[in-house]
Amino acid sequence: MKQIRKVLIANRGEIAVRIIRTCRAMGIGTVAVYSDADAGSMHTLLADEAVHLGAPEPSASYLDAEKILAAAKQTGADAIHPGYGFLSERDSFAEACAASGIIFIGPSASAMRKLGSKIDAKNLAVENNVPITPGFFQPGANADQLFEAAKEIGFPVMLKASAGGGGRGMRVVRDPALFMEECALAADEALKGFGDDAMMVEKLVERPRHIELQMLADTHGNVAVLFERECSLQRRHQKVIEEAPSPYLSANPQMWEDMRECAIRLAKGAGYSGAGTMEFMVDEAEGKFYFLEVNARLQVEHPVTEEIVGLDLVRLQIEIAEGKPLQLPAELMSGDRKAIKGWSVEARIIAEDPAKGFLPSIGPIKAWVEPRHPGVRVDTGFRAGSEVSRYYDSLLAKVIATGPDRATAIARLREALKDLHILGVKTNTAFVLDVIADSEFQAGAMDTGFLARKFGEWQPPIHNHLPELIALAESATVAGKATSVGSSGPSLNWDAIDGWRNVRC
Repeated sequence: MKQIRKVLIANRGEIAVRIIRTCRAMGIGTVAVYSDADAGSMHTLLADEAVHLGAPEPSASYLDAEKILAAAKQTGADAIHPGYGFLSERDSFAEACAASGIIFIGPSASAMRKLGSKIDAKNLAVENNVPITPGFFQPGANADQLFEAAKEIGFPVMLKASAGGGGRGMRVVRDPALFMEECALAADEALKGFGDDAMMVEKLVERPRHIELQMLADTHGNVAVLFERECSLQRRHQKVIEEAPSPYLSANPQMWEDMRECAIRLAKGAGYSGAGTMEFMVDEAEGKFYFLEVNARLQVEHPVTEEIVGLDLVRLQIEIAEGKPLQLPAELMSGDRKAIKGWSVEARIIAEDPAKGFLPSIGPIKAWVEPRHPGVRVDTGFRAGSEVSRYYDSLLAKVIATGPDRATAIARLREALKDLHILGVKTNTAFVLDVIADSEFQAGAMDTGFLARKFGEWQPPIHNHLPELIALAESATVAGKATSVGSSGPSLNWDAIDGWRNVRC
């Protein structure tokens, strides 16, 4: 068992800030890495040390494993936390860390290899008696083989890239005549996105719910499943709103038990350790669930789980990496739903222009005012003066609202979003407000096609700029007392609100 003393965060933005907060609370030193585009960004100023990597392109900075390892050695970091995205699920990077004597805060390279490919993960699921969607998952299958399999399965089908996620390389095919064309497009997208054009095909489940289970496993054989998150509200396969627990599983406790047992079998079958997410698809009409994939890392939406179980998942990741056994309350280890503390809903606030088909919106942020409400948490890596770059994901912030029940959590989220003001770039805030006001959403009736059906033609309202102008004035007042972007230290405003994790109460 080794105590970690200094962590290099191989990431940027809100997740890097999030990890720094926990390291501070644990008395662990932190090292940030940054590209040219992120000089002076929040995560570089909050960390104890910062190392420049290079050009803004991810391949020259956050995806350059050699530069990351060199930065760790240069600063004496004894561990690396990859966050999510970038190198977080690269088994070769986990292996390189181990070879360099640096602790990788995540699963082993061998566990990643078993779960990193959707095809391999599904084969492992079959071996461990975990139900999967009927499909064809043959490694190296060509388009002709996939087409023959699709005909046997029966249309409509879903084409999926074996590597990666986030909706890339996915195509619904209803017409057999379009299969080869769609397969070529999906494979090309997968190759460009993940460097791997391997495809698989499976039966399309109409109107499925997307439910994922948060899992923790230590190196002593203990596995805990910290309940589930409902992630069905997706636009173009990208999650927009997540919540914990799931309205559906809360009303179907037997399915929860069955799903939990499947997650434990799969984790043990892979020899998994660390935090991970088991993703499932629920066919509500048939009352069945199917395994989708494993995300061998921390998820973007992990805060809603933290809120309903009262745990810091990053702290637990670090403790597992140090070799410590899980020491959670018995009711959490056993999956007793009485241990769930209230309800939590998260909205992803994205820099995108709804009036232009939700295209990314880039540029400087001129004003940034966050809500400070009871039960509301904001995780972000931005502030007034930050630049939204074209090189990276356009997630600006996660607004998380928690309450004793679902209705209260939703009401708190609505009020928080009304008091979130970002000037300089366009955001999806108005869109999210309309979604959470929808009667079907409020009733918990949703599936992965919900947003496309009900909000596919959505247009932003005519905007009243007065709140943003007030926000700009407030931001300017604060900025007048703060150091400028790119200065040697964080602003006075950061110091005033500093907590272990961007909490605003």
